[in-house]
Amino acid sequence: MTKVPVLVTGGAGYIGSHAVLALKDAGWAVCVIDNLSTGARGVVPGDVPFFEGDIADGALVARIIAEQGVAAIMHFAGSIVVPESVEQPLEYYRNNTVASHALISAAVAGGVKHILFSSTAAVYGAPDKVPVEEDDSKQPINPYGASKLMTERMLEDASAAHPFNYGALRYFNVSGADPQGRTGQIGKGATHLIKVAVEAAVGKRDQVAVYGTDYPTPDGTCVRDYIHVSDLAAAHVAALEWLIAHPDENLAMNCGYGRGLSVLEVLDAIDKANGQPLKREMGPRRAGDPPMLVAGNARLLSTLDWRPAHADIDTIVGHALAWERKLAGRGD
Repeated sequence: MTKVPVLVTGGAGYIGSHAVLALKDAGWAVCVIDNLSTGARGVVPGDVPFFEGDIADGALVARIIAEQGVAAIMHFAGSIVVPESVEQPLEYYRNNTVASHALISAAVAGGVKHILFSSTAAVYGAPDKVPVEEDDSKQPINPYGASKLMTERMLEDASAAHPFNYGALRYFNVSGADPQGRTGQIGKGATHLIKVAVEAAVGKRDQVAVYGTDYPTPDGTCVRDYIHVSDLAAAHVAALEWLIAHPDENLAMNCGYGRGLSVLEVLDAIDKANGQPLKREMGPRRAGDPPMLVAGNARLLSTLDWRPAHADIDTIVGHALAWERKLAGRGD
């Protein structure tokens, strides 16, 4: 397999930093652009070229592509909080869609051959059935999902007109941390369940809010498909290999394990890992949350040279808790 130089946007963020490690561990040349609005410079290895800036800065992106000989881009930069997108839709369309337009334009002008895009299960909205398959209806119910779907459509149209191919990986609930403790989720004001719960476990929060106990699910709480971030990063490397091997084809696929866990089941696993129960505060539903999202992952398993290594909720929450304890120890 030919290994080409890769630019990782948002490479100082949660998922991006794991992708940087996965690429580096596998022997790829990698560089990073991140504006550090939510990322941390310290999680990017010191020998990885790092550029602080915004992907909407076309001149900067063009310079990086030329200087680093970039032939592929993994695009993670963007805003990701569903309730915030409902409150600030224009910010999400700017950060996720308009900025992606600038990035894709610079990539086309610079001759980049492959773009791998960090998309989301939120493009499906509240699906009529689970598990949800890639060709199912895409009706986002929040601006976050809509902004990501717009970028997928931009990539589809642009790749038909220009000589590059793309992959859109639609994540379900990304969780956990690097098993070696090299990186994890840092961002302040986290809203994702496992991050919130492990913050409570180390004393950063007084309790864990459960948003909605009246959903049409077995225990009344939302059901999600949780995928370990390191498994997701490995899927990105496998997807990039596929894009290089199939230069005339594009790729869109779900990234999940194909099974769901409820909010209460996840909290039970964290209580077990922590050795004591967390305080749970039951509250009303949160805007923009579908009752159930589980990945149909047959395409992922049949297309890529990939199998999960951490597909167990106890492993996921164990790694997340270990990372949170590391952060607490250093004062983050």
